[in-house]
Amino acid sequence: MKISNTLNTSSTITGFILLGFPCSREGQILLFVLFSVVYLLTLMGNGSIICAVRWDQRLHTPMYILLANFSFLEIWYVTSTVPNMLANFLSDTKVISFSGCFLQFYFFFSLGSTECFFLAIMAFDRYLAICWPLHYPTLMTGHLCTNLVVSCWVLGFLWFPVPIIVISQMSFCGSRIIDHFLCDPGPLLALTCARVPVMEFFWTIISSLLLFLPFLCIMGSYTLVLRAVFRVPSAAGRRKAFSTCGSHLAVVSLFYGSVMVMYLSPTSEHEAGMQKLVTLFYSVGTPLINPVIYSLRNKDMKHALQKFLGI
Repeated sequence: MKISNTLNTSSTITGFILLGFPCSREGQILLFVLFSVVYLLTLMGNGSIICAVRWDQRLHTPMYILLANFSFLEIWYVTSTVPNMLANFLSDTKVISFSGCFLQFYFFFSLGSTECFFLAIMAFDRYLAICWPLHYPTLMTGHLCTNLVVSCWVLGFLWFPVPIIVISQMSFCGSRIIDHFLCDPGPLLALTCARVPVMEFFWTIISSLLLFLPFLCIMGSYTLVLRAVFRVPSAAGRRKAFSTCGSHLAVVSLFYGSVMVMYLSPTSEHEAGMQKLVTLFYSVGTPLINPVIYSLRNKDMKHALQKFLGI
């Protein structure tokens, strides 16, 4: 690799160096093959859910329409990082252009924001289905479902553009080396010529609101769901109620668990390595695992996927 030569001249380039996962050339090729397989499996898994919902009339309900949109989101979420990561594995310089870096920054965080909102409205949908079963068809109409989906996408893509534009206008000094596999605000702010505590504080505030507002909605919805479920007299009825939201709870636990670990973890000498691993899990791992969770824990989805795949 030619990273050592690039580091000495990085101040003259019009971009940044994404170190990614430094290792030997053979190791980089092995990582390229591994992440290529993960990426293809993620596309196939989430694409299968979209197709199953599209072609199975029994799945034309708000719950599965939201799931299909969520799978569509996961495809773009993983696409915002993995193709560039794959190119980096085969690159000697690891350079990403200034505009490319901030485009990835914007799309990665906008899609991540949209995912937070989607998880919240999916929890709200389960709350309506379990707590108001008789009124559910009149409450969760197709019109409301469409409005919720559109609102998630709009809110997600309007949450971060202002701070990202402000950061892109700052002056960057020094090596311009980002010890990460994507353009992340922490390493970027560390490369600015002068520290900007106001920007760091503002970023913390909007990130906290993004994380905790949807999370509180999810927790509130499932608190009401649990209260309603425990009032069901029969054990079979309780199991059926739990089964309808078990998959979503598993996905929420994986996504928010990994994000909270990174967000709440104290600074240490292993911070860069830990950030890369945790970010890798929620940005690449969870989009790969989610289709498996939904297909294994949901009988209707499992049957629709088997029918679609001809199994």
